[in-house]
Parts: sequence; structure tokens; C-alpha cells
Amino acid sequence: MTTAATCDVCGNEYHTPLSISQGDRVGVFDSFECAAQAMAPVCAHCGCRILGHGVEQEASVYCCANCARHGAENGVRSRR
Repeated sequence: MTTAATCDVCGNEYHTPLSISQGDRVGVFDSFECAAQAMAPVCAHCGCRILGHGVEQEASVYCCANCARHGAENGVRSRR
């Protein structure tokens, strides 16, 4: 039996919450949408949430190779 919990993002009390851990970070959420808002990295160029693999270059993370190029990272290409 699952106990209701309060979502860390929206404050909704939900009867089947998600508990997600990432390294030392742990969060409780009422939906994947709230989990993504709290846990997904943000593109260093356009600011969107990165829900896929993204492109890591040095200390920055980008949603795609195009953003990595605009972010002044050279030699980055998307896999096709």
C-alpha cells in the first residue's frame, strides 16, 4: 500500500507519488512532468529541459549539437 506524499515541485498531495534519486539528490513527485522540472538539466544555450541524452561538452550540457555550436563549443555533431 502506497502512502500519500506531497510533490516537491507543485505541492500536490498524491496517493501514488514517484520517488526519484539522482546521485545524492532525492525528490518526491506527483508526475513525471514535475520530476523533469526538478531533476532534468537545462541546456546551456537555449534553456530548455534536457529529457534525452543531450550533448556534454566540457562543463556544459546542451540539448543538441546545434545549441552546443551556438554555445561556442567546436567540433560537436549530433548522432544520426
